Amino acid sequence: MKKPLPLPPKRLAAFLFLMLLIGGTWFILSNKRFHTSEGKIFGTTYHIKYSSSQSLDREIAASLQEVDDALSMFNESSTLSRFNRGEEYPYDACFDEVVSHGLEVSRDTHGAFDMTVAPLVNLWGFGFKHRENVTPQMVDSLMQSVGYQLLSYGKPWGGLHRRNPATTIDCGAIAKGYGADHVAKMLAQKGCRNFMVEIGGEVVVRGQNPEGRKWSVGITKPTDDSTGVQNELQDIIRITDCAVATSGNYRNFYYNGEKKISHTIDPTTGYPVSHSLLSATVIASSCMTADAYATSFMVMGLERTKEFLKQHQHLKVYLIYSDSKGNLKTWKSDNFATTEESATR
Repeated sequence: MKKPLPLPPKRLAAFLFLMLLIGGTWFILSNKRFHTSEGKIFGTTYHIKYSSSQSLDREIAASLQEVDDALSMFNESSTLSRFNRGEEYPYDACFDEVVSHGLEVSRDTHGAFDMTVAPLVNLWGFGFKHRENVTPQMVDSLMQSVGYQLLSYGKPWGGLHRRNPATTIDCGAIAKGYGADHVAKMLAQKGCRNFMVEIGGEVVVRGQNPEGRKWSVGITKPTDDSTGVQNELQDIIRITDCAVATSGNYRNFYYNGEKKISHTIDPTTGYPVSHSLLSATVIASSCMTADAYATSFMVMGLERTKEFLKQHQHLKVYLIYSDSKGNLKTWKSDNFATTEESATR
């Protein structure tokens, strides 16, 4: 029996290189497994899933802490708290980016989004206690210090100024979205191509999920649930390389007699909104953008939102509202309906 001829040196070298390349690729891919990071921040929970060769839990915690140090109303040393107390503070990139963008959305929505609305939110019982006997005089008094027009940037480095010393800001309607963006940016810088960052329901997704598909994000059915334990889904959207945020009136509310008091306060009137729109889901390039506009639409209501979106087709929007008989109905912007984002159940 003849022995097989040995491979020529050049072919042998090429074969060994190919085997080394295949082995190296397998090793890299096998070590790019998905990790999960979970915890609490901003008074809510976060869930992050990402593909990486190593754990990035410490980096995630550091990114979240940066946002908390800039924007938390409950952190007495945060930049936001120091501004609200009228103290000097050093330049803070996170604070500057969020407030600048918030003011931009305020101008774009003619005040439907307004970071100075917090005193009114507290007055109506969504801060620390319920106020069952709000008077017009109380509202009028607080309205003197409410309004994005009272804020402006000036010298020396673009610091934030207010025309009324009593004006304070609350970034709660944009901070979770920004937090998701901030973590997503860090993950991308660390070389992660596939991840989902979710903070209190606000989501940023990139690449593919562990099954190699688009990420699935549920839209909760807006049924009255002040406990937050019901999570029946109205729809599931399958998305990638974008951000999504939802705002609604179906969890944060109370009754004063037979009247339902919503936590969504119209900054231009000082009173809780009363309309048929129950939930607004926005898909945008950044989560802080989606977060801010979702809040804006809950102030605007169904018809005003539809009109607004005619001139803002970069936003993809899914609305859930109640018809005249109390039945749940949905409406999607044209650019939402013509994509494969929605997989209606």
